[in-house]
Amino acid sequence: MQYREIIYILSSIVIIINFKREKPFFDIVDKPDITEINQSYISMPRPLRPCFLLNLPVGSVHAGGWLKTQLDLMTEGYTGYLYEISPYLQENSGWLGGDERGWEEAPYWLRGFYDLSVLTENSRIDSVADKWIEAVINSQQNDGYYGSETNKLIVSEAVSDSMTDLWPHMVMNDVLISHYEVTKDERVIPMLTGFFRYCADLPEELFLSRFSWNFEKNSQYLDKHFSSKQRVQLARAGDFIPQIYWLYARTKDEWLLDLTLKIYQKIQPPLSQWLDHHNVHFMQRFRYPAQLYTLTGDEYYLNQSRYFYDQMMQTWGQMPRGAFAADERIRIGRIDPRQGFESCGIVEGNKSFYILGDLTGNIEYADKIEDLTFNWLPACHTPDLKAVRYFTAANMAYSVRDMDYQKQNRQRKPFHGTSVFAANTHRCCLHNTGMGWPWFVKNMWKASADNGLIAWLYGPNKVNAKVGESGADIQVISRTAFPFSDQILFKFDLEKAVHFPLYLRIPLWADRLILVINNEQKLIKDEPGRFIKIERQWRDDDEIMLEFKPKVTLTHWPRTKSVTVNRGPLSYSVRIQGNWINKMSGASGWSDNKWELLPASDWNYGLVIDKDIRIHIKEQIPDQPWDEKSVPVTLKIPARKIPGWKASVKHTVDPLRQGPVHSDEKTEWIDMIPMGAAHLRITCLPVISKKQDARYWQDIPDPNEFMLERIGD
Repeated sequence: MQYREIIYILSSIVIIINFKREKPFFDIVDKPDITEINQSYISMPRPLRPCFLLNLPVGSVHAGGWLKTQLDLMTEGYTGYLYEISPYLQENSGWLGGDERGWEEAPYWLRGFYDLSVLTENSRIDSVADKWIEAVINSQQNDGYYGSETNKLIVSEAVSDSMTDLWPHMVMNDVLISHYEVTKDERVIPMLTGFFRYCADLPEELFLSRFSWNFEKNSQYLDKHFSSKQRVQLARAGDFIPQIYWLYARTKDEWLLDLTLKIYQKIQPPLSQWLDHHNVHFMQRFRYPAQLYTLTGDEYYLNQSRYFYDQMMQTWGQMPRGAFAADERIRIGRIDPRQGFESCGIVEGNKSFYILGDLTGNIEYADKIEDLTFNWLPACHTPDLKAVRYFTAANMAYSVRDMDYQKQNRQRKPFHGTSVFAANTHRCCLHNTGMGWPWFVKNMWKASADNGLIAWLYGPNKVNAKVGESGADIQVISRTAFPFSDQILFKFDLEKAVHFPLYLRIPLWADRLILVINNEQKLIKDEPGRFIKIERQWRDDDEIMLEFKPKVTLTHWPRTKSVTVNRGPLSYSVRIQGNWINKMSGASGWSDNKWELLPASDWNYGLVIDKDIRIHIKEQIPDQPWDEKSVPVTLKIPARKIPGWKASVKHTVDPLRQGPVHSDEKTEWIDMIPMGAAHLRITCLPVISKKQDARYWQDIPDPNEFMLERIGD
């Protein structure tokens, strides 16, 4: 062998060794790969655009730790026993063949209850869920319609107009889809096909009738003959579209895509520059244009959804973590974070983010889901999940019956009881919020088009899924107390080695994190809002450790110069000790109780933000961390009382005033706790300052008196 050949061979070996040594064991990518077709989970077929995230059937992910406690409490709480409590879930229900109307209440409840039965495997609620599913499937008629006969044809006796109310089906279809994915019940595909064919064949005057779009012209007529509840379908008809895509992916029936366009073009137009004034309508409606992008591929529709959302939040969302000042409806001048947010808006907002995340793969939607789930959902329930509250506000120092949120109808003054925790009132929220925790659990993991797995939402759980081109069965266990802990350990349980990509979401708040794969460590900086992609041959007992290094940050609200304190996915509220008062203890036990909550400690503080903030995290995370008495994470923050800040009108916190604020009170180190554990809370706080522009609270004009009396309610 020539000397030059030996040198060439040795040089090549060195290059190969160095290449292997320097090759990273992961990549950072913007989105999961969609160029392939998953061999185990159904993707969107052409002409529909592929989804970046593919859903796993409910039951694939099982909760652990504190998250499992939420499901267990639901089982023994109002959701798990609502079929005994609610007047809409009795044997006379229209969904069970009775003479009750059979509108939204039962589908709302069953949507969460059915998934809860799968996730908990509780025999009692399993049997109840099966009873309702059988009744719903057996209610289908020869023309494809199913459900209560009452909604099939609603006729006005005064005039010759009539309508078919399909809103209840927009909810119940979600239940049927879950049921099919769990059981592969062969009746469901023909049932949904028949129902949507019924919709397609409905006469124009009965199907999402346009006459009720004109609220001004027809308001008196409609109020007399067709209640506002029967017009809900016009605003929310876009909820049909993901269900139609799901069905098309399994039948390839082209007429379903024609129906999609027909439905989209019949949806009620924007009511004003803010799309819709109703809290829940908006949280569903803003995503509808983006859903059409799946069919058209026109990015205009994605941009329109973002436009409507950003516009609403910029004006009304001067509060943390995705809520906005609405109570039920936005109203001119009612923009302070003391305005409540309807509990239905929490779960419906999350549903929109689940869908948008699947369609786009944008990590911002996972962050938004965690925002609402960790910061709003627990606070609208009692810690034992035996009661729910209709409205929850970011600034809310009382939760009592006579609070005045100045609801949308000027003729109806205080909207009594909306801030009381109860298990047998709050009609829509009582039934609908049961989807909150089960839907979070079932969406924690996703499949990717390239036969991989995506860790989409974080928390204690285990997932069973099929991966790789062979569809190998694997289990991944997530050991963590997230969001109360900053560390997540993923452990793999495999029968044999399998090659597939694993995607780990980097939240937008995570500007640095530590990734460890089988003791090989890497520090990742400045990659928030992207995915870690690890593609390799995975083996039994492989481990990944993901450790976030969240900083304490402040959100500055430009309208008032108030601030909210954040750390990772959690925002923080002043710790207000609560005095729970049972107002109505009935003979039937907790189901008749109504709880008011009064503050037992001071709340009217402003923050001194030029000093350090201290963090305290308990080593042992309690089973129920969403409770002021047992919260595992607290911040110590310097603050001063603002004596003039009160709850002057019917226990409703006075609106924030223009900061900065001067206070002569002494500086105290107060506790702040996660918003979700703060059933009474102050989360948007004035800034205390000694600078020349600071004023005493009483010297700052009260916007409630100065502005609202001029523009009206």
